Amino acid sequence: MNSSTATPEIERTARDRAFLGHPKGLAYLSVVEGCERFSYYSMQTLLVLYMVNYVLLPENFANAIGLGWMQQHRYGGLSGQPLWSAIFGDYTSLVYLTPLLGGLIADRWLGRRTTLILGAVVMALGHFLMAFEAAFLFALLTLIVGVGLFKGNIATQVGELYSEGDLRRAMAFQIFYIAINVSVIAAPLVSGTLGEKVGWHWGFGAAGVVMVVGLLIYLAGQRWLPPDNRLARRTAKREAKAPRERMSARDWQCFGALAVLVPVLAVALLTNQEIFNAYLAWADQHFQLTFFGTTLPTSWMITLDAVLSFSMLVTVAWFWNMIGRRTSREPDELGKMIIGSFFSVAGGLCLVIAAASQGSGKIGLFWPVMFHLVNSIGFAHILPVSLALFSRYAPKAITGFVIGVYYLGFFAANKLVGVVGGWYSSMATTQFWLIHVGAVALGLVAFTAFKYLVAPRLTQQSPA
Repeated sequence: MNSSTATPEIERTARDRAFLGHPKGLAYLSVVEGCERFSYYSMQTLLVLYMVNYVLLPENFANAIGLGWMQQHRYGGLSGQPLWSAIFGDYTSLVYLTPLLGGLIADRWLGRRTTLILGAVVMALGHFLMAFEAAFLFALLTLIVGVGLFKGNIATQVGELYSEGDLRRAMAFQIFYIAINVSVIAAPLVSGTLGEKVGWHWGFGAAGVVMVVGLLIYLAGQRWLPPDNRLARRTAKREAKAPRERMSARDWQCFGALAVLVPVLAVALLTNQEIFNAYLAWADQHFQLTFFGTTLPTSWMITLDAVLSFSMLVTVAWFWNMIGRRTSREPDELGKMIIGSFFSVAGGLCLVIAAASQGSGKIGLFWPVMFHLVNSIGFAHILPVSLALFSRYAPKAITGFVIGVYYLGFFAANKLVGVVGGWYSSMATTQFWLIHVGAVALGLVAFTAFKYLVAPRLTQQSPA
């Protein structure tokens, strides 16, 4: 952005280095995103345990308004474990679909600030409604809408703190991501412990309180945030009359190839996304979590996974950076995704071994911990790298749309988790986890085929 078109707010943030050499607005946005992710992962951690151990029990089922109707008309009469797995799959998939609508609302009508504030209010309301079992379904719907309004609009504001040539942008998103990971670690420890040890409604209430705190911090930091996109849109309409960039034949080929990768990515992420669904119920029922007379909350398994995921993200990034400096033979994105798939297969096999080794007692934590460790290495090679892959091949004319399409992979993955997770109670546990291993192996084959059969054609220069 040149100085002739930059607003005073952008010029001020360009000079602002008050927060670790970055604009003060980054500190506000990072803390607010941390609060939102704390509330989200509190919900994701508690939801299955809450359904299994409370709201779907026969004596409580009728108290949730509309649940019986949903059971018959939406879920075809499912009951027990298949029912709560299907509800979980719908919830966790829709929170990755509604941000597309939230972005549209912000871009066309309300602007990012107003949309984000509305999303925070709706999310806080949803968490507080979870304190009333009668409002269970309405609370889930409210949270889906709130996340949709909030999620996509805060990350965009981080980028808008910097001009186009500001080299601090990449580090800003790393700082932003650290806030997210801290929240993922803290949410099960705080809300999970309160929910399991004190009362379910205390856990959900804590998530709501933190969301309100995040909203207040966002409102307090308004002067340090970038100008709202409604103003920028009006300016662009007045000053920019350039025609839209047209899609070439190669652009359409790239888009088609990436679109095919979306369901492949969904299948490859099946085991990782199952951690919050059937895996958590399995751990609650069969893991040895009692030590020296004290039973640890099952939700702490999510904290363990978050700690290892964050550690492996840092370790894997450091490792390949070192390899790149020493040998100049660092794999490309698809090469790393293939390597990650091998680790994900190995992680799933750890769960198979854990299930096969269970006797009459509880399952020791050795194999589950090994699963979280090995799967986290795979996760570090697949998830962030796949986003980089989509960014690399996305046609310039529709880059933003392609990134939105990328997140549809998470919508599909969580929907698939809801379906496959429903098989947990009707088949042997070893067979259940072997299905997940097979899904990851299918992703491995597809990534390999893409690297050696499709990618070489996409990287060829288009004809002049």
